[in-house]
Amino acid sequence: MTTPAFTFRPLDPLRDAELLHSWVTHPKAAFWMMQDAKLEDVERAYMEIAADEHHHALLGLDERGAPAFLMERYDPAHRELTGLYDPEPGDVGMHFLTPPTDRPVHGFTRAVITAVMEHLFEDPVVRRVVVEPDVANTAVHALNAAVGFVPEREIQKPEKKALLSFCTREQFEAARGAAV
Repeated sequence: MTTPAFTFRPLDPLRDAELLHSWVTHPKAAFWMMQDAKLEDVERAYMEIAADEHHHALLGLDERGAPAFLMERYDPAHRELTGLYDPEPGDVGMHFLTPPTDRPVHGFTRAVITAVMEHLFEDPVVRRVVVEPDVANTAVHALNAAVGFVPEREIQKPEKKALLSFCTREQFEAARGAAV
Protein backbone atom coordinates (compact mmCIF):
# COMPACT_ATOMS: atom_id res chain seq x y z
CA MET A 1 0.00 0.00 0.00
CA THR A 2 1.35 3.43 -0.88
CA THR A 3 1.27 5.97 1.92
CA PRO A 4 -1.55 8.46 1.39
CA ALA A 5 -0.54 12.09 0.89
CA PHE A 6 -2.12 14.18 3.61
CA THR A 7 -2.19 17.95 3.99
CA PHE A 8 -3.24 19.97 7.02
CA ARG A 9 -5.44 22.99 7.60
CA PRO A 10 -6.52 24.75 10.78
CA LEU A 11 -9.81 23.45 12.11
CA ASP A 12 -12.66 25.95 11.81
CA PRO A 13 -14.67 25.43 15.03
CA LEU A 14 -17.98 26.54 13.51
CA ARG A 15 -17.65 25.22 9.95
CA ASP A 16 -16.20 21.87 11.05
CA ALA A 17 -18.22 21.32 14.24
CA GLU A 18 -20.88 19.07 12.71
CA LEU A 19 -18.30 16.75 11.14
CA LEU A 20 -16.20 16.75 14.29
CA HIS A 21 -19.28 16.06 16.42
CA SER A 22 -20.01 12.92 14.39
CA TRP A 23 -16.42 11.76 14.98
CA VAL A 24 -15.98 12.51 18.70
CA THR A 25 -19.37 11.14 19.80
CA HIS A 26 -19.02 7.84 17.94
CA PRO A 27 -18.44 4.77 20.18
CA LYS A 28 -15.07 4.23 18.43
CA ALA A 29 -13.93 7.56 19.93
CA ALA A 30 -14.63 6.59 23.55
CA PHE A 31 -11.11 7.58 24.62
CA TRP A 32 -11.75 11.10 23.29
CA MET A 33 -14.18 11.47 26.23
CA MET A 34 -16.85 13.46 24.36
CA GLN A 35 -19.40 10.67 23.88
CA ASP A 36 -22.30 12.70 25.29
CA ALA A 37 -21.27 16.05 23.79
CA LYS A 38 -23.87 18.12 21.99
CA LEU A 39 -22.96 20.00 18.81
CA GLU A 40 -22.68 23.22 20.85
CA ASP A 41 -20.26 21.50 23.26
CA VAL A 42 -17.98 20.57 20.37
CA GLU A 43 -18.16 24.09 18.94
CA ARG A 44 -17.34 25.57 22.34
CA ALA A 45 -14.46 23.18 23.03
CA TYR A 46 -12.82 23.88 19.68
CA MET A 47 -13.47 27.63 19.87
CA GLU A 48 -11.54 27.56 23.15
CA ILE A 49 -8.69 25.70 21.43
CA ALA A 50 -8.75 28.19 18.51
CA ALA A 51 -8.37 31.05 20.99
CA ASP A 52 -5.56 29.32 22.92
CA GLU A 53 -1.99 30.25 21.96
CA HIS A 54 -0.75 26.95 23.46
CA HIS A 55 -3.19 24.54 21.77
CA HIS A 56 -4.03 24.11 18.07
CA ALA A 57 -6.44 21.84 16.22
CA LEU A 58 -5.87 20.84 12.60
CA LEU A 59 -7.75 18.70 10.14
CA GLY A 60 -5.74 16.24 8.10
CA LEU A 61 -7.01 16.23 4.53
CA ASP A 62 -6.79 13.37 2.04
CA GLU A 63 -5.64 13.64 -1.59
CA ARG A 64 -9.01 15.11 -2.61
CA GLY A 65 -8.90 17.73 0.15
CA ALA A 66 -11.58 15.97 2.21
CA PRO A 67 -11.22 15.82 6.01
CA ALA A 68 -9.60 12.50 6.95
CA PHE A 69 -8.58 12.94 10.62
CA LEU A 70 -8.17 15.37 13.50
CA MET A 71 -4.84 16.39 14.99
CA GLU A 72 -4.21 18.52 18.04
CA ARG A 73 -0.85 20.04 18.91
CA TYR A 74 -0.26 21.59 22.33
CA ASP A 75 2.49 22.98 24.51
CA PRO A 76 2.79 20.49 27.41
CA ALA A 77 4.38 23.14 29.62
CA HIS A 78 1.09 25.07 29.48
CA ARG A 79 -1.66 22.52 28.65
CA GLU A 80 -2.61 18.93 29.44
CA LEU A 81 0.55 17.95 31.32
CA THR A 82 1.30 21.02 33.42
CA GLY A 83 2.82 19.83 36.69
CA LEU A 84 2.77 16.14 35.69
CA TYR A 85 6.28 15.96 34.23
CA ASP A 86 9.25 18.26 33.64
CA PRO A 87 8.98 19.53 30.06
CA GLU A 88 12.15 19.98 28.06
CA PRO A 89 12.81 22.64 25.42
CA GLY A 90 11.39 21.43 22.13
CA ASP A 91 8.62 19.27 23.65
CA VAL A 92 5.27 19.31 21.87
CA GLY A 93 2.13 17.40 22.86
CA MET A 94 -0.09 15.64 20.36
CA HIS A 95 -3.50 14.01 20.04
CA PHE A 96 -5.01 12.51 16.91
CA LEU A 97 -8.35 10.97 16.01
CA THR A 98 -9.36 9.01 12.95
CA PRO A 99 -13.06 9.02 12.12
CA PRO A 100 -15.32 5.99 12.25
CA THR A 101 -15.76 4.08 9.01
CA ASP A 102 -17.76 1.15 7.69
CA ARG A 103 -14.88 0.28 5.35
CA PRO A 104 -11.58 0.24 7.26
CA VAL A 105 -8.47 0.60 5.12
CA HIS A 106 -5.56 -1.53 6.30
CA GLY A 107 -2.68 0.71 7.39
CA PHE A 108 -4.72 3.95 7.37
CA THR A 109 -4.27 4.81 11.04
CA ARG A 110 -0.57 4.02 10.87
CA ALA A 111 -0.31 6.35 7.84
CA VAL A 112 -2.16 9.04 9.81
CA ILE A 113 0.10 8.91 12.87
CA THR A 114 3.15 8.89 10.58
CA ALA A 115 1.86 11.99 8.77
CA VAL A 116 1.12 13.68 12.11
CA MET A 117 4.64 12.98 13.35
CA GLU A 118 6.18 14.18 10.07
CA HIS A 119 4.12 17.36 10.33
CA LEU A 120 5.22 18.00 13.92
CA PHE A 121 8.89 17.38 13.14
CA GLU A 122 8.73 19.76 10.15
CA ASP A 123 9.01 22.44 12.84
CA PRO A 124 12.76 22.62 13.59
CA VAL A 125 12.03 23.72 17.17
CA VAL A 126 10.32 20.38 17.93
CA ARG A 127 12.78 17.92 19.44
CA ARG A 128 10.39 15.51 21.14
CA VAL A 129 6.69 14.62 20.92
CA VAL A 130 4.86 13.72 24.11
CA VAL A 131 1.59 11.82 24.35
CA GLU A 132 -0.60 10.77 27.25
CA PRO A 133 -3.15 8.22 26.05
CA ASP A 134 -5.41 6.35 28.43
CA VAL A 135 -3.60 3.32 29.88
CA ALA A 136 -6.45 1.11 28.62
CA ASN A 137 -6.06 2.30 25.00
CA THR A 138 -3.83 -0.58 23.89
CA ALA A 139 -4.50 0.02 20.18
CA VAL A 140 -2.96 3.50 20.33
CA HIS A 141 -0.06 2.21 22.47
CA ALA A 142 0.82 -0.18 19.62
CA LEU A 143 0.58 2.61 17.04
CA ASN A 144 2.70 4.89 19.20
CA ALA A 145 5.37 2.20 19.55
CA ALA A 146 5.35 1.63 15.79
CA VAL A 147 6.42 5.24 15.17
CA GLY A 148 9.03 5.32 17.93
CA PHE A 149 7.29 6.31 21.16
CA VAL A 150 8.77 4.93 24.36
CA PRO A 151 6.53 4.79 27.45
CA GLU A 152 8.03 6.46 30.51
CA ARG A 153 5.42 5.94 33.24
CA GLU A 154 1.77 6.05 34.16
CA ILE A 155 0.44 9.38 35.37
CA GLN A 156 -2.87 10.37 36.92
CA LYS A 157 -4.63 13.14 35.04
CA PRO A 158 -7.92 14.58 36.33
CA GLU A 159 -9.91 12.67 33.69
CA LYS A 160 -7.89 9.46 33.29
CA LYS A 161 -4.90 7.33 34.14
CA ALA A 162 -2.51 7.94 31.26
CA LEU A 163 0.65 6.40 29.83
CA LEU A 164 3.18 9.21 29.45
CA SER A 165 5.30 8.45 26.38
CA PHE A 166 7.94 10.28 24.38
CA CYS A 167 9.33 10.13 20.86
CA THR A 168 12.40 12.05 19.79
CA ARG A 169 13.09 12.99 16.20
CA GLU A 170 15.80 10.28 16.14
CA GLN A 171 13.45 7.60 17.51
CA PHE A 172 10.85 8.51 14.88
CA GLU A 173 13.41 8.36 12.06
CA ALA A 174 14.70 5.00 13.33
CA ALA A 175 11.15 3.59 13.50
CA ARG A 176 10.40 4.87 10.00
CA GLY A 177 13.59 3.32 8.68
CA ALA A 178 12.75 -0.01 10.33
CA ALA A 179 9.30 0.01 8.69
CA VAL A 180 10.69 0.36 5.17
